[in-house]
Amino acid sequence: MAIFFSKTSPSPPKKVLFIATRQIGDVLVTTPLISKARELWPDAQFHFLGYRGKLDMLKGNPDIAKMIETSDRPGIREYLSLFARLFQRYDLAIVTQPSDRAYLYGLVAAHRRVGVLGGHPQGDGTQNQKSRNKSERQNAWKKAICIHTVDVDYFSQHVIAEKIRLLENFYPNPEELFSKAISVTPPVGEPLPPIITNQLRSAYVVVHPGPLTAYKRWPLAYWQTLITWLTDQGWQVILSASSAKQDLQLNHDILSLLSSTSRESVIDTAGQLSIPQAGTLIRGALAYVGVDTSITHLAAACQVPTIALFGPTPPSNFGPWPNGFIGKQPYVLRARSQTVGNVTILQGPGECVPCRKAGCEDRASSHSECLDLLEPAQVIKAVQKAIESCY
Repeated sequence: MAIFFSKTSPSPPKKVLFIATRQIGDVLVTTPLISKARELWPDAQFHFLGYRGKLDMLKGNPDIAKMIETSDRPGIREYLSLFARLFQRYDLAIVTQPSDRAYLYGLVAAHRRVGVLGGHPQGDGTQNQKSRNKSERQNAWKKAICIHTVDVDYFSQHVIAEKIRLLENFYPNPEELFSKAISVTPPVGEPLPPIITNQLRSAYVVVHPGPLTAYKRWPLAYWQTLITWLTDQGWQVILSASSAKQDLQLNHDILSLLSSTSRESVIDTAGQLSIPQAGTLIRGALAYVGVDTSITHLAAACQVPTIALFGPTPPSNFGPWPNGFIGKQPYVLRARSQTVGNVTILQGPGECVPCRKAGCEDRASSHSECLDLLEPAQVIKAVQKAIESCY
């Protein structure tokens, strides 16, 4: 294994800054990269820069010595204060997101940088070439300030592989990076609040229906069918959700559709759990069922049977990583059902699946026909098979 800094600099870095200025799921998927970097530089000090309130996925991570939080929309004073804290304090910045702001932080913080560059939209040849040319112009300054960059490929390259490839410049043979088991590191768990534990009376399945955006939603009536089936088996159902208004409302709407008998076997934890507590809850579950969202990635990392409902998003890019997988790509682009390790990904029908658009109308509030056509029977079959495989 290589232990040098780069192909042109033999000294290993003493301080490394990882930068992920996006959502909590984007933070979680950097953990295999961090683990690989630790193997490479066992004596280096690792710090992590991300948005305030988005770093709970790193709680208790043994490789991170310090977490630095910033606002997602900082004012000039906060910028100046952050720049003063970062200014050339690091030997290497690893920029895991392609945004201009993330690169600016890397430029301020470190002597050298590696980073992810934004990908190119798909489309007809003319539009694709125009988009490609525009993207190349926008990326020119980012390439100029980096010793190594990795292009995003939203259809063929898994995001975990994308992040790990940021270390290619530090290995004589980059394929070594994928020759051993790769795992996502979940946050260290925290005890569940008594209001939850006092209601647990039987084996349970965690159900997380709320995505960040509407176009990743599965129909309400389908959740009703699934939850009714689960409770009919004698299991409790734990409804999971963030404290966001739309997630609270979604859980309320689902509960309103259930019969009184099914409702008695459902615990609604919406807005009551931290990310580490959610990890604790998931670890104790028979199985987890959720949409394309960060908590689904957490479930996979906790190594419980995970059923992920995917619509427009290519699983080959952002499917939950099956811990222990060796290689660059666990999934194919399109399959009604595919299981790798503890993760089963279900997709609806259609030649357009996955399109990587924001639903059929290409906007955040759109529906997605592929999810509308992903029937509860398919999900129930996958849950039943996943639970049976554990016995």
